[in-house]
Amino acid sequence: MIPNRPYLIRAYYQWIVDNGWTPYILVDATGEGILAPLEFAEDGRLVLNISPNSVRDLELENDYVNFSARFNGIPTQVQVPTFHIFAIYARENGQGMFFGDIDDVKVSRHHNEDHPPEDPDPKGGGNGGGKKPNLKVVK
Repeated sequence: MIPNRPYLIRAYYQWIVDNGWTPYILVDATGEGILAPLEFAEDGRLVLNISPNSVRDLELENDYVNFSARFNGIPTQVQVPTFHIFAIYARENGQGMFFGDIDDVKVSRHHNEDHPPEDPDPKGGGNGGGKKPNLKVVK
């Protein structure tokens, strides 16, 4: 049986983009088969911005998430097995989905853009003000 995780990743990605938000994935950077700039990982976790404006040739496949992006201005091919993706969520409000035990996941704020994203709410009400995303486990 095919796991449901890749289908949920695709569905949440589309929902996040359709709402005009920025989709991030949280990756277990210690997993095998990951092709990504692991120097941006913190505590074994890597946060990747997979918005249409930040990546090229995004493929949300059953086994892997593939795309190319720039990290510190360097074009990089990224490949992440879907079973190493802990979460997909919107940067702006933290809405999304965790896969697995939420207690094992620590969210960091790294991203694959040359410049940090601007806070959509300059008064700090959005999540761009440095707060951790407010993610919820959906059962």
